[in-house]
Amino acid sequence: MYSFSTTVSDDFNRVIERVTEALKAEGFGVLTTIDVKATMKAKLDIDHKPYHILGACNPSLAHKAIEAEPDIGLLLPCNVLVRENNEGSITVAFMDPAAVLTLVDREEIAALAEDVRDRLHRVMDNI
Repeated sequence: MYSFSTTVSDDFNRVIERVTEALKAEGFGVLTTIDVKATMKAKLDIDHKPYHILGACNPSLAHKAIEAEPDIGLLLPCNVLVRENNEGSITVAFMDPAAVLTLVDREEIAALAEDVRDRLHRVMDNI
């Protein structure tokens, strides 16, 4: 598996706030937000349920990863998906950094990936 997730019942924008706050508590910031719903409407004139991709980054951990493997930026940041389901609940899914970073065959990267995974699991538990 390349991800782990939880489902919550709340207002979509409130879930985005909750996720952002929980990420901040674990040392992450949101570098990018991609509003897929707005993009689909603007580019394809397709109506889509709310669907945001948040690019989360912990600067100190990213620095360590870049120092160990300069091209690792191709696999960063950690994506967090917030999407509305058909029945109105909200799924929050997290890219599993340990799964993705197995592409980099370096012991120090594997250790960092486990740390990031642990932090993201705590984020999931706190939303």
